[in-house]
Amino acid sequence: MTDNKYKKLGLSLLFDGLGMASYIIPGIGEFADILWAPLSGWLMTRMYKGNIGKAAGAITFIEEALPGLDIIPTFTIMWVYTYVLKKKEVKEIIDIDPS
Repeated sequence: MTDNKYKKLGLSLLFDGLGMASYIIPGIGEFADILWAPLSGWLMTRMYKGNIGKAAGAITFIEEALPGLDIIPTFTIMWVYTYVLKKKEVKEIIDIDPS
């Protein structure tokens, strides 16, 4: 579990770096965003399953598609939300003696 956690962190940093790389080459970056936006949304849904992954994928797509928002590290924010902020459900089983 821990290995997968840090693998996702590494991928998140890489993908956020790729998204921000469009600022390096002015003019070409906007074209690259047209290709990167759907790919980044799809990657987010593969990294994080369920409804939260779908929502994050949509947000990532919008963030990458709109000009000027590439600076937001959505993959890393999602990692922090998943592994740092989100509380795990704790289910406590209480046995009751019927007698």
